[in-house]
Amino acid sequence: MDCLRSIRKNRWKGPRKLKKITVLVVVTSFLLIVSFADTSDDCRFPAIYNFGDSNSDTGSVSATFGRVTLPNGRTFFGKPSGRYSDGRLLIDFIAQKLELPFLSAYLDALQPYFRNGANFAAAGSTIQPFDVKLLEAGFNPLTLNIQLSQYEQLKDRTNELYNQAKTSKIKSNLPIPEDLSKALYTLDIGQNDLHFFLTTMKVDQVKPSIPPIINQFALAIEKLYQEGARKFWIHNTGPIGCLPVLVIAYPPKPGDADQNGCIKSFNEIAQEFNKQLKDRVSELRTQFEDALLLYVDIYSAKYTLISEANKYGFVSPIEYCCGDHDINCWNTAIVNATNAVCKDASKYISWDSVHYSEAANHWIANRIVDGSFSDPSIPLNKACRKPL
Repeated sequence: MDCLRSIRKNRWKGPRKLKKITVLVVVTSFLLIVSFADTSDDCRFPAIYNFGDSNSDTGSVSATFGRVTLPNGRTFFGKPSGRYSDGRLLIDFIAQKLELPFLSAYLDALQPYFRNGANFAAAGSTIQPFDVKLLEAGFNPLTLNIQLSQYEQLKDRTNELYNQAKTSKIKSNLPIPEDLSKALYTLDIGQNDLHFFLTTMKVDQVKPSIPPIINQFALAIEKLYQEGARKFWIHNTGPIGCLPVLVIAYPPKPGDADQNGCIKSFNEIAQEFNKQLKDRVSELRTQFEDALLLYVDIYSAKYTLISEANKYGFVSPIEYCCGDHDINCWNTAIVNATNAVCKDASKYISWDSVHYSEAANHWIANRIVDGSFSDPSIPLNKACRKPL
């Protein structure tokens, strides 16, 4: 009876509180929608400037050290495209999502087009400065520092040429100077640094080598910020222990293989690298309050695909389409070795034991562009404005 009286006495309080809560939720949701509204007038990236390694190289190494030959490029382009894949890379799908043309490699002198950005990524590049040991291990000198120098030169030359140009035709292939601060700056690098460490030292020696690399990565972001960059799309590194080239060369010891056949200890190093990178990006956010730094968890996106390969129509993630134990698909020798190339690359996650196939890149791109793997969780096509 006392309980009934209490209910009657307070029967209107609940609904009133509920009304207030409902109004608050609706208003908050409305503000969030307005904050991330996708309008063609004020929420569009005019350009992309990309820095990285072979995962996003669209022609730098091909133009500099020798053309990347067929069968690379066969699926989408139908010809060599400068990419270490049968088709498009993540950076290509990102450009398409933003309704921008594919990025021209900065080092490709033939028909360059930089109005909508440029790609400085180069296969074999590292975050750490280049030295003799890296050269002996097969990596190239186009490190992240060099890529930043190339960007600075592009920026300086653009300002000079724009001021000197007397016709619109001369300007048509150049970046628009005021667009540089409005562009998206993407970074996808670090895999080669870990590859170098894991293949030249014991696994337990690698962890102490990570902090200096993260420092170099952070300095690159700081330098780009000082040059006017304000919107960053930063990829962490993928599950390196799942690359077929490493699984074959360094078969996991008992207890060191996961359910997908990947090398657990190698993936743990990648996860440690990613943890430190995420922490540093978080610190940079407090330092650069007027910038938007999106940390994209490529590792989780790729590992999800690897773990559910059969579900999405792929063969075992340790298999690869192009090359075999004697022929590496990234070498020119593969041109005449057609028997070493699979018929349907779309069934493979790995194209050549190191790089992902177009089908895998497409799957991953579809998962990351909506912001579900990003911190903060902002869709790519809404990232041109910092949230309120």
